[in-house]
Amino acid sequence: MGKFKIIMKAENTYTSNQYKQQPAWFTAINSVWKTTYPLGTKSNLEIESLKKAAQKATGLSDFGDFWEEPLKVMLKAINEEAQLHPIGQFITRERIVNLLSVRLRAEDYFKKYPEILAQELYPCMVIVGLQRTGTTKLQRLLAADPDNRAILSWEALNPAPVKEDTKTGGERIKIAKMSVKALKFMSPGFFAIHPVEFEAPEEDVLLLDVSFLSTTTEATMNVPSYAAWLEKTDQSPAYEYMVKLLKLLQWQRPAKRWVLKTPHHLEFLPSVEKYFGEVQFIWTHRNVQECIPSFLSMVSYARILFSKEVEQKDVAKHWVRKNGFMLEKALNYRAKNSAKTLFTDISYKALINDSISAIEQIYADRGESISPQLKAVFQKSNKENPKGKYGVHQYKLADFGIDEAYIHQFTKEYEQFQQNLDL
Repeated sequence: MGKFKIIMKAENTYTSNQYKQQPAWFTAINSVWKTTYPLGTKSNLEIESLKKAAQKATGLSDFGDFWEEPLKVMLKAINEEAQLHPIGQFITRERIVNLLSVRLRAEDYFKKYPEILAQELYPCMVIVGLQRTGTTKLQRLLAADPDNRAILSWEALNPAPVKEDTKTGGERIKIAKMSVKALKFMSPGFFAIHPVEFEAPEEDVLLLDVSFLSTTTEATMNVPSYAAWLEKTDQSPAYEYMVKLLKLLQWQRPAKRWVLKTPHHLEFLPSVEKYFGEVQFIWTHRNVQECIPSFLSMVSYARILFSKEVEQKDVAKHWVRKNGFMLEKALNYRAKNSAKTLFTDISYKALINDSISAIEQIYADRGESISPQLKAVFQKSNKENPKGKYGVHQYKLADFGIDEAYIHQFTKEYEQFQQNLDL
């Protein structure tokens, strides 16, 4: 893999070829822990062990109508392909146990409070741009409107209440704060790429994780067999259950409409429309030669938290094709449904240079206008979330062993689509 020289602009500048530079303690723990595996210290990633751990943690036993095959396929891929180091193995077990616990607690609430599922789901603004196209910035801006309901990070990790913290979220907030601190401790460079704050809006792909049908796993690990299986598998169970979790969340904290976002939805727009009802798709657009390398860097930083066997050229091989596949699916859907489905297109440059005008366009497409008071709210939010808040992220294609032509062969139809939009 080729190296490149770069002039560091500040102490908090992070480059795409620094992803393996982890704290000494992290490496030391992994090395020592690995030597104790013969003593039985390896975290168990077998389905029955994980289910029993979740049941013990919650004191509950009913997983509801739970389709186990996605979890089984995912676990097989993790155990056979991901090459997790001990800390990654431990984090993965804890994460899966928590997801199963969420399901147990959610099912308990659905039985105790039938009015939860009797609700109508709020209308949804759904941000569906590729990764690194300003989706996080846009979601945080839209979430500043008191009428809008975003999923906060602590809610995304635990949408079902813990210890009856329905109103305050106290226990779940503590868990989220600990998770943020741990991530910052293990990989401060990750925050320069994607800010993670316990009280800030987060991607709703984490709700799809509860059904083990999401692209989260392939973004954080090398699991090609699971990724291939996922592309060919009906996502209905995940989206159907996500709606239930959204109803559980809006029951806890009401509003008027949802502001959701995850690039995952690009691949599954028919499912979004089928299960979410009234939807406004907001598609953020950026030059693929900028956003895709940025995302490849983000994946590299994420995967090293789970495995030391991370090569950027392998990340590129998987995710450039995957991004092209997602874009192809979205363009095909849009071509067939543009007459009846509301799409609002926002360019990354416009969002960065004139965020308020971009917001006004989104509301105008809904047939609404922004009051001076609400405009002031958006302006305040914009100032509070400047670009580079946690450091500068720099990246180059050379780090991934690919060039612009390689990206173009998978994204040429989308690049032509962008040109036709003339954003």
